[in-house]
Amino acid sequence: MNSSAPASRTPSRMPYDPAYDPLVDTTPGRGAAYAPTYWIATAGPPPEDDGPVVADMDVDVVVIGSGYTGLSTAIHLAKDHGVRAHVLEANGIAFGCSTRSGGQAQINNGRLKRSQWIERWGLDTARAMHAEVMEGFELFRALIAEHDLKCDAIEGGHWYIAHRPWMMPKLEAEARVMRDAFGYATRIVTRQEIHDEAVRDMDAHGGVWEPDGVSVQPAKLAFEYARVARSLGAKLHPNSPVTRIEERGGSLWCHTPGGIVRARAVCVATAGYTGRDLHGSTRDRLMPILSNNCVTRQLTAEEIASVGAKTHAPLTDTRTLRFYYRMLPEGRLQIGSRSAITGRDAAAPRHEKLLHDAIARKFPGLAGVALDHSWWGWVDVSHDMVPRITRPDPKTPLFYALGYGGNGVMYAAQAGRRMARMAMGKGAGSALPIFTGELPHEGWRTPFRRLGQAWLYRWYHLRDERP
Repeated sequence: MNSSAPASRTPSRMPYDPAYDPLVDTTPGRGAAYAPTYWIATAGPPPEDDGPVVADMDVDVVVIGSGYTGLSTAIHLAKDHGVRAHVLEANGIAFGCSTRSGGQAQINNGRLKRSQWIERWGLDTARAMHAEVMEGFELFRALIAEHDLKCDAIEGGHWYIAHRPWMMPKLEAEARVMRDAFGYATRIVTRQEIHDEAVRDMDAHGGVWEPDGVSVQPAKLAFEYARVARSLGAKLHPNSPVTRIEERGGSLWCHTPGGIVRARAVCVATAGYTGRDLHGSTRDRLMPILSNNCVTRQLTAEEIASVGAKTHAPLTDTRTLRFYYRMLPEGRLQIGSRSAITGRDAAAPRHEKLLHDAIARKFPGLAGVALDHSWWGWVDVSHDMVPRITRPDPKTPLFYALGYGGNGVMYAAQAGRRMARMAMGKGAGSALPIFTGELPHEGWRTPFRRLGQAWLYRWYHLRDERP
């Protein structure tokens, strides 16, 4: 492909597939329409791109996946290393997690709490991990400010809300760890303080407020990242799924329907949409988990008053299958939670009903409110609940950043910067365990873990909802 090809907005060719399942399907499609998210509906036109791959190419670096991580990798390859990456995307730009999340940036990069970091790695490494996450948050903020990213970013901290009284001692203990071991200024809040300062959630029995939390319009953020990447010289190729990666003669050959893209380094940033046949180093390294989201219709003044929202900051409750939610500036409520086990079952009405019931329980004045948008997407949960940004085989110039477990809105910016350094042979710049080891491998057991997942979901619900 001629690198000077004019900018375009490559149209979708195939309908959106609501039943796509990364443990069953080889790729997430080719040129499929976006999921029907509120974010896509309100983000404006997709970003300009460089058209799909239509011929064999030789390039320096290929980035597979055009979500937050892939685009950040392309941005930092250009800004920090002078390399113009070619970003290959199966469908439209930021087709996956980056346009389907709740748009909540929190102070984490995986599923583990700070106390679990200490148990797993010791206090010194846990503190270094905390510093890494804090650095990531500052990078995230800096990118928004430096490039004037129009993504409706709103600061306000993060409210972690106890959904039952028996959760408060656990939250208080974790807040003490955050303050005493990490010097992080969490604040214990009562139910009344939540109602007075945040939102009138009738499910709340107290909670913790964390100083760092930013809400964004996730599709706008992704599209703005794409704009910045292209302005720095990166080439974005939608409708170009990589069906497999082959090692030949010291280079990596990325096979797409339009041609083979040969690169001296490949960075994989496909998150929950990582096909099992992509490459041996990424096969069965993740347990993809579905998450549902919805946005209500525009609320009336009386309904908005019943919610009592004083903030647009992210809110999360303490259920194992947590609900994450917030009031949008335009007078709508967004809420999400875990969903179906398989893609085949994703469209079953009971999963949307779970969110509807949660709205009514938390905000009785919104019981039965109509939903304007409802969708789902795959979250990349690692088998040990910790992400990896790594080079799995020192003999192969392939790198990946995967496994955020639903906490990638913020940290993906830092993960992309770290992976760009690795691809340039400079290492991550840190010896933390998330940079020095592979994602755990479950092999043939991964699909069968869904049998246990179905049982665990029932158990979690019974445990979480006890009085």
